[in-house]
Parts: sequence; C-alpha cells; structure tokens
Amino acid sequence: MFSVYILQSESTGTYYVGQTQDVHKRLLRHNAGGSPSTRAARPWTLKYHKEFTTRSEAVKAERYIKRQKSHQFIQKVIEEGLQIVRGSRHPDAIGT
Repeated sequence: MFSVYILQSESTGTYYVGQTQDVHKRLLRHNAGGSPSTRAARPWTLKYHKEFTTRSEAVKAERYIKRQKSHQFIQKVIEEGLQIVRGSRHPDAIGT
C-alpha cells in the first residue's frame, strides 16, 4: 500500500504534503532531519494519511493537494478526508 500524508510543523504551523509506502517510517525521517525541505521546521506531527493501492494513485492525490496551494483546503482534507471523484473529466480528479 502507498499513502499520501499531511504533516504539520509544531514550530511554525505550516503543512507538508508527501507520499510514501511507510508513513510512520517517513515521519521519523522528517523529524530526524532526513528531508532537506522539512528540516528547518521540525518537529512534525502526522495530521492525515490515506492509503492507495498503487504509488501512481498516491502521487496523483499528492499532486492534487499541492496544486490547490491553499492552507484552508489542506485543513478541509484533514477534517473531512480526501475522496476520489468518480465521473469527472479527468480520471485522476480528486476532491473532498
């Protein structure tokens, strides 16, 4: 299984969105400084994750969330979850 995940920095409140095969191991790497893009804002807390059957699906979900460029959208995903929208123009369309 592959997951898309959302972390929140305890020091800055910012969000980080990523995808991985092992969410808990990836969180440990973020908090150990193993990711340059999150190193400065440690520590991080896992706020949300959703599993997908394939990496391709997880990457599509990650890209969709990142394209929104919206703190409010990320908060909505955390609160309400992320669901695949069936029957949209694009097969990879995802919404809340």
